[in-house]
Amino acid sequence: MNSPSSSHWIRLTAVLGAVFTAASLLPGCASPPPNPDDLCSIFRQKHAWYRVTRATQRRWGIDQATQMAVIFQESSYRAGARPPRTRLLGFIPWRRKSSAFGYAQVVDATWDLYRREATRPRAERDRFADASDCVGWYLDRIAKRARIDKMSVRSLYLAYHEGVGGFQRGTHLEKQWLLDASYRVQRRSARYRAQLDRCREALDRYHWWWPFY
Repeated sequence: MNSPSSSHWIRLTAVLGAVFTAASLLPGCASPPPNPDDLCSIFRQKHAWYRVTRATQRRWGIDQATQMAVIFQESSYRAGARPPRTRLLGFIPWRRKSSAFGYAQVVDATWDLYRREATRPRAERDRFADASDCVGWYLDRIAKRARIDKMSVRSLYLAYHEGVGGFQRGTHLEKQWLLDASYRVQRRSARYRAQLDRCREALDRYHWWWPFY
């Protein structure tokens, strides 16, 4: 039987864990991880991200490394990321190039479709858990419609950007910047996957103690 002091400590750590988890998932208030090149470091700092990307992998079959590589490429893990504004007359801030917003840079129409099809009507683009799930949903949708293997990260990312129709028409072939970005996503995904293989056991082991790990 636990002593009163040990029971109090257990309750305290549970409460603190819940507070840290909630804070890391609140829209707009989470800061990007300081070392975006090390997935183990990211997940140790933001353990809630580890859990939600794992849940997305189970739901949609898109592995955690791919999700994180896509999200980094789109927003550098910034909750409120938006495309830069165009310039009127070369210097006056004007309209943005698209309605893309949030961790995954999803445009309004795609986000509305996601919320309907994935039955997540309250999902928000600047909430990491929702962004992760949307990336999983969209890449799964792409993989099925364009018949892309889910481990073909470069092709998935190109279709993520161009849509299934654009990808099948080869519109990406005329965009060198996008081809370059797809290679970066592919390399980051492979690096993340290798890193996660080395720390996954520790992340699982410290599931309940993560605020102090």
